[in-house]
Amino acid sequence: MLTYAGELEGAGRDEDALAYLRGPDEFRNCLLVELPDEDFAWAITRLLFLSAHQWLRYGELAAGPDPRLAEIAARAVKESAYHLDHARLWTKRLGDGTPESRRRMTAAVAGLWPFTLELVENRAAWLEIVDGALADATLERPADPADPPTGGRAGRHTPHLAALLEEMQSLHRAHPGVTW
Repeated sequence: MLTYAGELEGAGRDEDALAYLRGPDEFRNCLLVELPDEDFAWAITRLLFLSAHQWLRYGELAAGPDPRLAEIAARAVKESAYHLDHARLWTKRLGDGTPESRRRMTAAVAGLWPFTLELVENRAAWLEIVDGALADATLERPADPADPPTGGRAGRHTPHLAALLEEMQSLHRAHPGVTW
């Protein structure tokens, strides 16, 4: 997808330049993907929220008018379905498991929920998926916050993104121009 994004941008940047040579302010992403994992429950909860979003998004793109993007999305929707299924199963195991795993899942859902308001445009379809997974795990959906954290898609990020990019981009920046 980054290869195609570079072509559409028309600035001569390839997938490596887009992934490894941009600073935090050049990224347009939801803040949810930047946050560190407190524990396994946070990782699974984030996976549930994101994979539900990606499955819906790729499904829409696969049916869209751009044939190349539709082809990419058609492959990605299959992978997203796998991730969503994995997240649902672990959400149920942890939410409906031991008192400790339930406590951790409840904390993860509550801690990450405010960041979901920036995540999805088709919230009703997303909520149907997520609510089903939470119900299967006997977990409750938190109330939406009045003032949710936003800004990632406008280039305003948490300090965590800079740390993630520093690690992710370190090898490429240490050896510029190398091919893999």
